[in-house]
Amino acid sequence: MDPMVFLFVVFKSLIQYPQPVADGLDAETRLRMEAREKHLERERLHLEQEMEQLMQEQAKQAQLLQNFAVAVFLTLVLVLWFTGWKSSQRREEAEEGNGGANEAEVRNAGANEEGNIRNEGVNAAAIAEINGGANEVSDEDDDADDRVGRVVMQRIQWPVQDLQRGCEWITRLMDNYTICFGHILSNSFYPVLQRAIGVGSAFEGWSPREQDVVYTVLIPMTPPRGHSFHLELESQEQRHVKNFRVRVQLECTCTPGREQQDEDMLCFLHHSEEELRSNQDPSLLDTLCTGSYLDVQKTACWFHQLVRAVWPALPQSHNWHLKLLPSTRCCQLKVTNSKESFRIDIFFGVRRGDSAVFACSQPREAYTASTTWPESYAVVEAEFFQHFARQAPPDSLHLKCLQFFTRLPLGFSFSTYTMKTIVMHMLHISPVSAWRRRNLLERMVLVMYNLYLCLREKRLDHFIVGNETFPQDIKLPTDVKMAEPYNLFHHLEQQPDAHTHALYEYDILENWFKKILLAED
Repeated sequence: MDPMVFLFVVFKSLIQYPQPVADGLDAETRLRMEAREKHLERERLHLEQEMEQLMQEQAKQAQLLQNFAVAVFLTLVLVLWFTGWKSSQRREEAEEGNGGANEAEVRNAGANEEGNIRNEGVNAAAIAEINGGANEVSDEDDDADDRVGRVVMQRIQWPVQDLQRGCEWITRLMDNYTICFGHILSNSFYPVLQRAIGVGSAFEGWSPREQDVVYTVLIPMTPPRGHSFHLELESQEQRHVKNFRVRVQLECTCTPGREQQDEDMLCFLHHSEEELRSNQDPSLLDTLCTGSYLDVQKTACWFHQLVRAVWPALPQSHNWHLKLLPSTRCCQLKVTNSKESFRIDIFFGVRRGDSAVFACSQPREAYTASTTWPESYAVVEAEFFQHFARQAPPDSLHLKCLQFFTRLPLGFSFSTYTMKTIVMHMLHISPVSAWRRRNLLERMVLVMYNLYLCLREKRLDHFIVGNETFPQDIKLPTDVKMAEPYNLFHHLEQQPDAHTHALYEYDILENWFKKILLAED
């Protein structure tokens, strides 16, 4: 690829997305930024010269096209004038002659008609040629951008994956499990397990891993009969990081009009403990709770046992081997046969109202209490990618771009979620048509530039929390949508050394990025 093409796109992005320089930087960072600005200024001046030459060439082409159009117009005027003059001469000759008047009129009529047809043909041809010339210029630009995108695609080593097939296989497996769970737990007092929801990178259509892809699903849980779930917010010391506890409450089932299936059920509130102990299974409070709160670890252990017990009844068990991996807050499976294997992480969650936000068993920190259910936006993000895919053209490369940038910083301090957040912000504000192959290089340069701006300003807003312009068809709790935006780079504000190191790593990453695009060793 011509380096000038790359530098031109960089310059274009700098013009389109100007940002103020942050105050209060340390001396070393300020010197590095001043040196960087001088370097960019030199590149800008060089690019201005190149752009000026390019604009002059385009102006010459436009002038030639304009001169051609004027020439065609003058030719049309001359043809019309000559035709009119010729017709006038013929009419005068016909009037002066005594004989053959009718024959002359016929000739004149034929000549006029032929002239009009010829004029219309010339006019249509001229207009078509002018429009065709303009379209050719536009098509040439699109072709050039598309060729650049094709070269970029060829220079990147994309992992060979069939995520769609894996997701479909996992979905069938979990649907079979859900059917069996429904039969087994129909008359029990354990949580009711709903249909699993595919979340995470694989179900969103991308993965930072080339091998050992992890397929993640979330199983919504609802309370069994005679019980209710109530989400209680834990301490709000970290107001942007919400943790919940699921309080389990017993409900009266003595009310007339309850469903037929509950007629043999004893009310946990109004029957004696002796009668309940002798004639009915224990309540959820006595099995999977610690005190009055649903325990994540007890729930995961119970689900492990359930998965192992149900497996022989599934059709997949005839050709696949199930292995349960150790875990405390989820259920991790590995399903293999003679040719391939799938790794599955199963989490559990309680939905917040009718929204797509869950209190989930997935831990957020190294240690999470067994009764703590952190707030999860995994389903929201999965629905956002589905929302974008419904509007995007079939050849959209937004997932390829996301996959590239979640693999590029491996080994650096930039997390996969950081790069994903930047791309999600760009998907939200840019037209869906801006992610086709002809825009690929520009999109990739803008991702890197946005990462630099966020590092410089020490701020990257969470994509969901506080996003008032989030798509309306994806339901969010009001407190999530109206919250103050959460800064994912807040640690850079508190730790100057971490900020300096992040800028240093960015320079290395940027050079690496350029080498990949320019196919340099």
